[in-house]
Amino acid sequence: MIEENLFSVRMRASKNGAHEQGGKHISGGEQISTYGNLKNAVNILMEKALTHSRGNPDFMQIQFELIDEPITRLSPLHIGTNEVRSVEEGQLVARNLLEKAGVPRESIEKAYQQITEFSEPRGAILFDVRSGRRIDERNEKGVRVSRMDWLTTNFGQWADYYKMPQIHRVKEALVLATKVCAHPATIAELCWSDDPEYITGYVASKKHGYQRITRLKEYGDESGCRIFFVDGLSDLHSYIDYLEKQPIFVHWGEENATRIN
Repeated sequence: MIEENLFSVRMRASKNGAHEQGGKHISGGEQISTYGNLKNAVNILMEKALTHSRGNPDFMQIQFELIDEPITRLSPLHIGTNEVRSVEEGQLVARNLLEKAGVPRESIEKAYQQITEFSEPRGAILFDVRSGRRIDERNEKGVRVSRMDWLTTNFGQWADYYKMPQIHRVKEALVLATKVCAHPATIAELCWSDDPEYITGYVASKKHGYQRITRLKEYGDESGCRIFFVDGLSDLHSYIDYLEKQPIFVHWGEENATRIN
């Protein structure tokens, strides 16, 4: 698909010191870039961190590295929007979508009982649906999904086709959800942002795609959530390695388009 060298560019920013020193997480992000576009990629990620609603960072790390392995191309999950009038209604929709995706009701309840503990990690929580417990053992770090992107021009074509706004936040979330759900051990993902000004979240799964829910928390709440519900995970290390290191590009083609529900 792409012949020139590509680089994984990643950013993380925090306030009151680095994350490892107890600093408050402000922002994170990443792109896959050609060498010639590295400066632009770095500037985009820096701008994201310096203008985030969670505050002004006093620590930022931006790094890039050559991708020296084949990149998998994935079609984006189909997208739907669930309009709700309250957080309570939104969370009920989220629970129903998780159950429809194949997460047992008991596991959903166990995850929700621990939801406040899952709001602190910077990365994702891996939740085993059989044991009903967290299995990643990453504490406050969590698992950060990495090495993924979607060419802006192709994303724009997708957005025009589905009459969706070309919002970078939607692009980032859909790329991540597509990569996570492509793994056979992933049943579903539950997510809402730690951005106090963004209250929309989603449930993603192979069965039902990327289902946006317009209200999953109250405005001004800085608590976020990202849980991957997994099953049949015989090799935890391999799964985390896929999430963190397997490079993927999302690519959309009108020939396999799915209309929004």
